[in-house]
Amino acid sequence: MDQPKSAGSAPQMEPLEEGKTYAWCSCGLSENQPWCNGAHSGTSFQPKVFKAEESKQAAMCTCKLTKNPPFCDGSHRAM
Repeated sequence: MDQPKSAGSAPQMEPLEEGKTYAWCSCGLSENQPWCNGAHSGTSFQPKVFKAEESKQAAMCTCKLTKNPPFCDGSHRAM
């Protein structure tokens, strides 16, 4: 598997809590989108781990094509 599986065709709004660490699914296989559940095991993919800089609602990428992971950059529009 060298390309991620698209898990959606639009961003998913998620609440982020300042200082909390998150693991965004980069492979598209997680059943807990947009978050990693370990389904990437055995692939070349790794989750994008990040710490929220502020508490806010964020548009999380589900198409897995973003150039700004884990956040949506509109890449799903080209699908």
